[in-house]
Amino acid sequence: MIPPRTGSGPPPRIVREPGTTVHGQIEDWLAGQIAGGALAPGDRLPAEKELAAWFGVSRMTLRHALAELARRGLVTRTAGRGGGTFVAAAKLEQDLTTLAGFSEQLRRHGMEAGARVLSARFRLAGPAAAAALGLGSDDPVYEVRRVRLGDGRPIALERSLFPAARFPGLLEFRLDGSLYELIEVKFGLRPHRAREVLEPVTAGVREAEALEVAEGAPLMQVERIAYARSGEPLEFARDLFRGDRTRIVMWTSEMPGDG
Repeated sequence: MIPPRTGSGPPPRIVREPGTTVHGQIEDWLAGQIAGGALAPGDRLPAEKELAAWFGVSRMTLRHALAELARRGLVTRTAGRGGGTFVAAAKLEQDLTTLAGFSEQLRRHGMEAGARVLSARFRLAGPAAAAALGLGSDDPVYEVRRVRLGDGRPIALERSLFPAARFPGLLEFRLDGSLYELIEVKFGLRPHRAREVLEPVTAGVREAEALEVAEGAPLMQVERIAYARSGEPLEFARDLFRGDRTRIVMWTSEMPGDG
């Protein structure tokens, strides 16, 4: 049910007891309406005064709930004439259960995938990349840094390292498409499995500029080592996803012997 502009209709029951917060209950209720489709992307919520009265709370409490929804990327808030609180576009689901590349996952969501190359260079591996790729610290690698785009808007900041000996001349090819498709077509290799580690981080100055977010905005870092079917490491990467435009999805299944 969409909160009515007229103030008619029953509001959700607000519980006032220890261990619960009023703004948290409002946040959860509105988030549920968005997830269930009662509030669709682009819908404008009623004015703060009207909505607070409908919930039976102060405007300060309501603003706290709306601020949390905005932080989660579920709503956007604009000031001035024609402004207000709007339901944000649905987040892109990045499925880590599959090794489908970023471009392929965007296409599955009906979005146009793109990439803006920030840098592409030849360098020495260094300790971290050497350990991940099974190389020596002085062995050469190719480093590719890109901003990944969905329908022309930044979604993720990528830094990928590839063993130069395994992919000779990699930087001579176009790097604004799917790198996984590129190495499959040109070198006959494609990641078969990967070890990925997730860590919540915040945007620094450089990340904020590249992703067009505020400094300190929430990001999800995914560190990945991708392996060929033979077990050979092919890529060491650190990707930073915008928290307001993406969410990470993983599927699990029951392990043998579990009850």
